[in-house]
Amino acid sequence: MHANGMSDVSIAQFRRLYDVWRNEEASSWIRESDVEPLTGVPSFHDVYETIDHDKAVEAFSKTAFLKLNGGLGTSMGLACAKSLLPVRRHKAKQVRFIDIIVGQVLTARTRLGVPLPLTLMNSFRTSADTMRVLHRNRKFHQEDIPMEIVQHQEPKIVAATGEPVSFPENPELEWCPPGHGDLFSTIWESGLLDKLEERGFKYLFISNSDNLGARPSRTLAQHFENTGAPFMVEVATRTYADRKGGHIVRDKATGRLVLREMSQVHPDDKAAAQDIKKHPYFNTNSLWLRIDALKSKLAEYDGVLPLPVIRNHKTVDPTDPDSTPVIQLETAMGSAVSLFEGAICVQVDRMRFLPVKTTDDLFIMRSDRFHLTDSYEMEDGNYIFPNVTLDPRYYKTIADFDERFPYGVPSLAAANSVTIDGDWTFGRDVIFFSDAKLADQGEPSYVPNGEYVGPQGIEPDDWV
Repeated sequence: MHANGMSDVSIAQFRRLYDVWRNEEASSWIRESDVEPLTGVPSFHDVYETIDHDKAVEAFSKTAFLKLNGGLGTSMGLACAKSLLPVRRHKAKQVRFIDIIVGQVLTARTRLGVPLPLTLMNSFRTSADTMRVLHRNRKFHQEDIPMEIVQHQEPKIVAATGEPVSFPENPELEWCPPGHGDLFSTIWESGLLDKLEERGFKYLFISNSDNLGARPSRTLAQHFENTGAPFMVEVATRTYADRKGGHIVRDKATGRLVLREMSQVHPDDKAAAQDIKKHPYFNTNSLWLRIDALKSKLAEYDGVLPLPVIRNHKTVDPTDPDSTPVIQLETAMGSAVSLFEGAICVQVDRMRFLPVKTTDDLFIMRSDRFHLTDSYEMEDGNYIFPNVTLDPRYYKTIADFDERFPYGVPSLAAANSVTIDGDWTFGRDVIFFSDAKLADQGEPSYVPNGEYVGPQGIEPDDWV
């Protein structure tokens, strides 16, 4: 790491992750018997009724916005930042994640008269492309607060030996980011908190760049200020589809909140952890932090917070399942909640949690279920979406996906679910309804313009 120009902080962080991985396997479990379910969380609607909305602008004016933007979108076959992927058209223009994020910031600055600085945490792979886009935006300006901080990187570890992997064909693949928990040491090393404090900012709102619902909110800024809490996590009500996601619990011994990822659930506790009635909330990965409290906590640990270690099993070349098996040692930023006495949660609606992890998610985002408003909000009637399952053999990568939907994705307004098996290409103005299904025909197939697709596949248009 020294030889590759890594900083002392990044090395100290990796040393800690490695030591925990080697020596503390048992401590990675968060047992069901040691925690209590999180209940009685105030909702956004409750909060909205109680705050002074004029005063809220004042709290909002002391808030800075940080977006995690280190992901390449390799799961969708992208070789650039996922935030550069077009989401939908707006006024005849292709709009990307980054355009929507910047649009939300500019809307808040213009309509509410707040400074709202935007900082992206990029990775060494996303920095150049993303910053090129920001610098080309003629409406977006920011002088005093850095527009990016660049997260650390660490060696991938050979699973069998514990040594750093060697991959001469592409040495860049020998390295990986240490998960989004690396945010804290990156912030510490960048001096960002000092710059924000010098300019009167008190709160930091952090969210993922692929979550288009996580826009800045004066209501939540005011609520966070009112509570006096050092740390606030936005949680949402779990559905069956969310049962395998990270959720917040309370540690019986300390009384503190704890983020429990499914990788930290003991096999004997899986059923209880996935019981959405017992554990009703999941972590949206949108966090609010008091800058002075975060600065103090980072100083206490010399910039390396003692977060639980996640062992991510992959291959050195993620596109080649036969390449060397490796372990990527990571941390989750939400797990820092357990370090802050008095941390709280607030329950938000699905409109604040609209992540895009796969082309199935992108299918919904590009559909007629959504309208992108002039204030860059992704708007839908009820935010209860059809379950979409696209055959990964033909739709997993964005190139394959776009090839099969040359005129845009079909209408989803009347669909309860969509299941596409096999290699289907779609004409114009196709409409899905009810539980729409297309079966594998064993060869490339086509849905003609204007057809309706339902439980029987392409609906017959002859009269009975």
